[in-house]
Amino acid sequence: MKLIFATNNHNKIEEIKQFIGDSFQLITLREAGIFTDIPEPHNSLEKNASEKSSAIYRMTNTSCFGEDTGLEVTTLNGEPGAKSARYAGDERSFEKNMDKLLDQLKNTSDRTAQFKTVISLILEGKEFLFTGICKGKITREKKGPNGFGYDPIFVPDGSEKTFGEMTLKEKGEFSHRTKATMKLVAFLTNN
Repeated sequence: MKLIFATNNHNKIEEIKQFIGDSFQLITLREAGIFTDIPEPHNSLEKNASEKSSAIYRMTNTSCFGEDTGLEVTTLNGEPGAKSARYAGDERSFEKNMDKLLDQLKNTSDRTAQFKTVISLILEGKEFLFTGICKGKITREKKGPNGFGYDPIFVPDGSEKTFGEMTLKEKGEFSHRTKATMKLVAFLTNN
């Protein structure tokens, strides 16, 4: 089965390829000849994921999926959430986003947070949603050169390391994106 993954984010493509296996042929937007960025205009991860998959399905009439991921911080009432990629501005700077978040939390002891991934699959015109959550906490400083986004400041429950200190394989044992992807793969395998 061919599936277009509605992203240009190389890091997300590598993470998902690791778990989707050989059962499905994953086609990136670039491989599908689509070079535009799909907007994320909504205030919810579900709506943004749906926006991406719907846009690609309309363009290609091919089964596809899109995802949106956000970091939800308890004391910030779930921020940055759906605005995680642009938390510090439209240029999508990982460093500035982390700096802003660390600054927002500098005077608080409650550093609990969760990563949430929502995948929207459109299969033969019907939409299905899959969610993965990874609970953890925000560190007081950046640790580790690996990963992307907020990985150097997020420690998942059950670990002493940030995602930024983990290999891709180690991160996969905890990852929100892995959890959502496994639900997607299980669904596709049984349909």
